[in-house]
Amino acid sequence: MSIRYTTKARRRTAAAAIAACLALAVAGCGGDEKPKKEASGTTPAASESSGTDKGKQSGEPQETLALLKGQSGLELTLNSAERDAGGFLTVNGQLKNTSDKAVFLPPQLSGNETEIVKHGTSLGGATLVDPVGKKRYYVLRDTEGRPLATSGLSSLQADASEEVFVQFPAPPANTAEVSFSLPTFGPAIIKLTK
Repeated sequence: MSIRYTTKARRRTAAAAIAACLALAVAGCGGDEKPKKEASGTTPAASESSGTDKGKQSGEPQETLALLKGQSGLELTLNSAERDAGGFLTVNGQLKNTSDKAVFLPPQLSGNETEIVKHGTSLGGATLVDPVGKKRYYVLRDTEGRPLATSGLSSLQADASEEVFVQFPAPPANTAEVSFSLPTFGPAIIKLTK
C-alpha cells in the first residue's frame, strides 16, 4: 500500500516539475516581444522591416543591384541579395508594371517543376548560377513543396509595383557574384552581401 502511495506522490511531483518548466519556457518565449527604442526614435522592427514593407515604409530609395526587363512592360528591380546564418540567400526586389494597362503575370515565372507549379503562381522558377563554382541553385521549398518565394500574384495594374523575394541555398562564402535569372526576364549578375 505504501509503495502505491509513494509512486503516486512521485508522479505528482514529476508532473508539477514538468508543468513549472513548461510555464517558465512559455514565459521566456514572449519576454522579448516589446521592441527597445533606438536613439533615433525608431524601433528595430521598423528599421528591419520585411521584404513586403521595405520600400513602402522608409520612403528612401533603395540600392539597385540589377534591373531585369520582362514581357509586356514588366520590370524586376533587385535591391538586395543577403546570406543569413541559416545557410540561405534571400534576394529581395520589386516587380513593377511600367505599361499603361493591367498585365497578367506569365505562368512561366513559377517554372516547370510539378511540385512548385501545383501551388499556383509564384517566382519559383528563379535560379542562381555560381560561375566560379559551376553550380546552379533553385528556389528552396517548404515541407509541403511550396516555393520560398513571393506567390499569389496574378496581375499588376498599370504603373503598380509589388515587393517580392526569392530564397535559395547560399553559395559558398567565397562566391561574391552570381547570375540571377527568372523565366521571361533577361538574366543579370548580382553581388552578394555578407
